[in-house]
Amino acid sequence: MAKDKNEAQLVKKAVEVAEKYAKNRGYKEFPLTASANEKVECSYRLLVTDKLVTALAPDQENVLNMKHKLALWIARQLPKDHPLLK
Repeated sequence: MAKDKNEAQLVKKAVEVAEKYAKNRGYKEFPLTASANEKVECSYRLLVTDKLVTALAPDQENVLNMKHKLALWIARQLPKDHPLLK
């Protein structure tokens, strides 16, 4: 998988958007003690459950691949002229 130069920022934005999405669906916010990897995994699993993101193959499920999927997802959601897409 090719890594985008802004992938870390895209992942951060994706987790932020996914958290707002989850909150609108009635879930609680992430606890303050949740690690970044836990947030990535929870966000990914919610989006897969709601069929907003295609699931990874079971042998490919790891945090690195989940981050990449989230980055691709948010890149498609952002407007074409967004600074993170340049």
